[in-house]
Amino acid sequence: MSDERRPRQELPPERPERAEEPAGETVPDDQGAARLTGRQRLGKAVWPPRVTRAQLIVALLLFVLGLGLAIQVRSTSENSALRGARQEDLVRILDELDDRTKRLEDEKRKLTGQRTELENSSDQAEEARKQTRQKAAQLGVLAGTVAAEGPGIRMTINDRAGTTDSDTLLDAVQELRAAGAEAMQINGVRVVASTYFTDSGGGVNVDGHKIDPPYRFEVIGKPADLEPALNIPGGVVQTLKNKQATVHVTRSEKVTVDALRQAKRPDYARSSSQ
Repeated sequence: MSDERRPRQELPPERPERAEEPAGETVPDDQGAARLTGRQRLGKAVWPPRVTRAQLIVALLLFVLGLGLAIQVRSTSENSALRGARQEDLVRILDELDDRTKRLEDEKRKLTGQRTELENSSDQAEEARKQTRQKAAQLGVLAGTVAAEGPGIRMTINDRAGTTDSDTLLDAVQELRAAGAEAMQINGVRVVASTYFTDSGGGVNVDGHKIDPPYRFEVIGKPADLEPALNIPGGVVQTLKNKQATVHVTRSEKVTVDALRQAKRPDYARSSSQ
């Protein structure tokens, strides 16, 4: 009877068992919020890496320290190889170094001498070419193959009576050459060493070219020597005046002789140096 009167105690309702969480997946908690698994939390803590400035400085110092140690070890190994060598080997190494130094110095002196020789030969060759060009120009002026200009005189012979012949013109050329004339032309015909004069009815032929009065001379040379040579007693000017011709001579600081002749190759003469 007493047991029946005792009140019944009600048991709490059983909670449903929670299913096992699959690995690597986000499982919602009781309130519905996403909850990370242990593996995900570990990965999130490791990646991405968070490097601070202090860590960078420490890494750089460690790299420099390692590089210095590597260089020191290498230098020590090389020095230790020499330190452990025998005295005979060290003497041999020094002798080889001395011989190599001497060979290099000899090679340097040889190359320096070759350079100096080349520079001197180049200067000599350039000087020879310069002298050759000057000589060629001088010979060209004398041969009449190049134009020339310089101080000199101009002489004009007027002969209306036609009494001036080839001999008179040849005498004038000879007087001018004897006074130092270096280049001349008459009425546009270049006068050279081989020039010849012939008479031609009422005129004169110069190297086969007929020229008529007035006869105009363009002569390059020293004016102070050329003009007096023409005016000496019994000279060209006096002879022409005796033939009723008039002569006018003027000095000039610039006379141009631009009549040219073709260079003629000798038929028989050859240079003795060939």
